[in-house]
Amino acid sequence: GLAADASVLAVIVARIGDTLLATPALRALRRASGRLAVLAHPKRREVLQHLDFIDELGSISKDSAWLRRLFHRRRYDAAICYGRDPELLDFCARVAARVVAFDYPELRGAGGQTVLRVPVPENSSMHAVKERLLLAEAAGAQAGDLRLAYSVTPQERLDARAWIEAKLAGNAGPLVGLQALSFATKAHRDWPVDRFVALARKIAQAYPRSHIFILGDAGARPLAPAFAAALPGRCTLAAGQFSLRQSAALMQQLDLYVGVDTGPTHIAGALGVPMVALYHAAYAGRNLMPLDHARCVAIEHPLTLSEGCEGASMDAITPEQVWEATKSLLGEPA
Repeated sequence: GLAADASVLAVIVARIGDTLLATPALRALRRASGRLAVLAHPKRREVLQHLDFIDELGSISKDSAWLRRLFHRRRYDAAICYGRDPELLDFCARVAARVVAFDYPELRGAGGQTVLRVPVPENSSMHAVKERLLLAEAAGAQAGDLRLAYSVTPQERLDARAWIEAKLAGNAGPLVGLQALSFATKAHRDWPVDRFVALARKIAQAYPRSHIFILGDAGARPLAPAFAAALPGRCTLAAGQFSLRQSAALMQQLDLYVGVDTGPTHIAGALGVPMVALYHAAYAGRNLMPLDHARCVAIEHPLTLSEGCEGASMDAITPEQVWEATKSLLGEPA
């Protein structure tokens, strides 16, 4: 177990979604110890900023880990290493009295005798949050709160509200954000854009004061003309205009978020925003949707992994399914 005054390190070098999926484990580790330090990917650490259960937040990568090893001495009672990079596990073994990691084949030659190697769960056998909690539990922490965590600062909230008010009339609402694209290497997770446009049109017709925000990074900007043509004056392009944290603050102001399986969808889940999340069969929603989120509707692709779904089209999720979920969260139109 962990002593009440134990100093714990967690190393998480992962994408946005995978980083956020570890936040319940981080919360549990902090509650069981005296101090929690976290080292995250340099481009992802900002999703963990301002969380009250992280005492120290820094950056690390597999390429910088060897250099850190040269200058760090043992300073933690325990370290939890997420991921499959031997360099990171070796670093943890250098700076902590004991280390917990999954028993990935790639790590068998790393870390030495101080590592407690936890069996890797069978693929898709459990929710990703609970999988990450296995390492925290092996270290001596007990899971309580399964909600994802993200913290928007008061200033970020004010700035987001000011931007919205500058764009819209004061009586606009509901405010709906659409995340139509995942990232390029996972484009098979995208629901067809024409269906998102049709959904936006339905929302605009059913809710006369509603406004649509097109979310995402710069790669989503080419979608703007299709939405603008269908919804003149009723949609605003936010994609590619903000930093990650500014985008999250904007999302917190939404009355509804509708998106495919990607980083911003995990952020919406962490913020507790009412949301409809669309999941590809190769990445089951039951294992990725936010837990303990009262106003989340997860829509699963009808195929299963065993049915050879890797190349399956998201067309199998129907517009009617998404529209009914949208109405259930926004309330029936007046």
